[in-house]
Amino acid sequence: MSRSHDRTAADVRPTVIRPGFVPTATGSVLIEQGETRVICTASVDDSVPRWMEGRGTGWVTAEYGMLPASTGQRKQRDVSKGRPDGRTVEIQRLIGRSLRQALDFEALGERTVWIDCDVLTADGGTRCAAITGGYVALALALKAVGVEKALTAQIAAISCGVVDGAALLDLDYREDSRAEVDANVVMTAEGTLVEVQATAERTPLQRAGLDDLLALAAAGVEELRAAQDAAIA
Repeated sequence: MSRSHDRTAADVRPTVIRPGFVPTATGSVLIEQGETRVICTASVDDSVPRWMEGRGTGWVTAEYGMLPASTGQRKQRDVSKGRPDGRTVEIQRLIGRSLRQALDFEALGERTVWIDCDVLTADGGTRCAAITGGYVALALALKAVGVEKALTAQIAAISCGVVDGAALLDLDYREDSRAEVDANVVMTAEGTLVEVQATAERTPLQRAGLDDLLALAAAGVEELRAAQDAAIA
C-alpha cells in the first residue's frame, strides 16, 4: 500500500511547528503534520484552582476541540450539544496528563497554564499533534513569563499501528480507519513512556508486535523533538 507523502513504513509525515501563530496568546503554535493541522495556545493565570490555594504549586490543564469543518462531514460544536462528547473529554484529559509530566509544579508557583488545542483539519493523529504542539506552546508561555525553569522534560507523541499486517508509523486517516492495531504513544526526550494507548481493532497483538510499534514510536518522537526544538529556539 502506498503511503501519503511517499513515506516508508517508518516515516513521520512532514511536520512543521509555527510559533507565535496567535499573537495574543502567551504561547502559541500551529502544528502541521501532513494534512492534520492544530492550533495550540498556552495562557497563564496567576492563580490556581481553589482546592490548590496555599500549597505554593501550580497546575496545567487542557481543552481540545475540532472545528466543524475540520473533517469531511461537518462536526457539530460541543456547545450546541450542551456538553463535550466522550471522545473530547478523553483527549483533553490525555493532553493534560501528558503535559503535566513536563513540569516542576513548585518552580511554576501558584499559576495555572491553560493549553487549548483546536483542530483546523483532521487527517489522523490529532491528539498526538495536540500534545506535540501543546508542549511547544507551553514552553513558549513559560519563557514569556520568566519561569522556564519549571520545564523539566520534553514531551512529544506519535501514532503507530498495524495495517494489512505491516507496522506503520504516524497513521493518516485512511490508514487509521483500516488499522488492525492502533496505538498512540507519548514519550519524553529520554525515551521513557508517559502513556501508551493501544487497541487491537481486529487482530490481537503479540508482545513482540507491541515492541516493534514502540521502537517505531521512539524513532518518530526523536524526529518530532527536532521540530519542537526549532520552534522554541
